[in-house]
Amino acid sequence: MTDDRTKPEIDAPEGPAPDDLVVRDLIVGDGAEAKPGDTVTVHYAGVEYTSGEEFDSSWNRGESIQFPLRGLIQGWQDGIPGMKVGGRRELVIPPHLAYGPAGGHFLGGKTLIFIIDLLAVG
Repeated sequence: MTDDRTKPEIDAPEGPAPDDLVVRDLIVGDGAEAKPGDTVTVHYAGVEYTSGEEFDSSWNRGESIQFPLRGLIQGWQDGIPGMKVGGRRELVIPPHLAYGPAGGHFLGGKTLIFIIDLLAVG
């Protein structure tokens, strides 16, 4: 499924950042569907909305990562369920669903863009 997939390119978008979570399927998968609270295995890349600067990527580490959705930022908890294995989804996550207001986490106060490839559920 993603063996031939490569790290996505994410450009800084034009215009103001959205106030609400934006979920957009780039590739619709045909495997098992992720449900709230599932453990998922993913490849992902994340950039800041305003600058397009990458802040994290599993692709750079050369391996996917597995984690329970309950342990992630709210934007992932809300944006991954309904996605199917084999899919690639873009999430645009405003600060209140990411790392909160500026001052705490280094990504606090920032709108984030993630492109996520769902490799496995469970």
